[in-house]
Amino acid sequence: MLSQNHYDSIQLTPEGQLKHFLTIEGLSASLLTEILDTADSFVDMGAQQVKKVPLLRGKTVANLFFESSTRTLSTFELAAKRLSADVLNLNISTSSTSKGETLKDTLMTLRAMHCDMFVVRHSASGAAHFIAEHVTPDVAVINAGDGRHAHPTQAMLDMLTIRQHKGDFAGLKVAIVGDLLHSRVARSQIHALRTLGVAEIRVIAPLTLLPRHIEAMGVKVFTEMSRGLRDVDVIIMLRLQKERMQSALLPSESEFYKLYGLTEAKLAYARTDAIVMHPGRLTAVWKSNPA
Repeated sequence: MLSQNHYDSIQLTPEGQLKHFLTIEGLSASLLTEILDTADSFVDMGAQQVKKVPLLRGKTVANLFFESSTRTLSTFELAAKRLSADVLNLNISTSSTSKGETLKDTLMTLRAMHCDMFVVRHSASGAAHFIAEHVTPDVAVINAGDGRHAHPTQAMLDMLTIRQHKGDFAGLKVAIVGDLLHSRVARSQIHALRTLGVAEIRVIAPLTLLPRHIEAMGVKVFTEMSRGLRDVDVIIMLRLQKERMQSALLPSESEFYKLYGLTEAKLAYARTDAIVMHPGRLTAVWKSNPA
């Protein structure tokens, strides 16, 4: 397990600015707020007649997806193109890595293409960090999800959504519900929420889907929805990550959804102005008082 100091030395400049974005853990509240402020300035771009700015003109962004995700890949590709970057999507299923060459070999090939940024998604925890250690100093690495470790960009998108609907993080009670054991997004969300100063972070799941010693992350653990959702301001639902489950952790999916699926009756325990964020909804947000 790599130490936080090691991560900081790789992803931060001596002045404390990002040179890579590998994890939220260890980043300051001011830096996270700066990221949110910058993202906020681009929110309305999709509604403009010309959906492009020249911020990354002349730069090349390579999306290195060693783990498939059509939605995440297309999102990064669209974002890079709207910032005027040239985009290279590496098809890992037909790349040299599937022919026995190492990740280092692939990086050497990409280095010769003079890419400016690598967006990395990998099933192994620490893969993005490994790549950041082996790129040239002028290349930036963004972690688009590595194993069970982190997914900082998704977490920051979630933080932006919360800020847009709640205005401020101070005083908020946030509940994260579902498969926390396999969720890299939840880990990044917890680090971000704690850094941004929410009053209370709750996790709600059966014991078999909770990481050991998760309380050390500064969260309150609940195994019942009725208790965990009481008076919360934000509910973040997680999907069951069956592709990462290596053993039978649940009696059945139907039993899990009966106990931990969100219904109107369970939602009634939360505050009347609570928002729900769910990976299955396109908008990701639904207010409990839609009127």
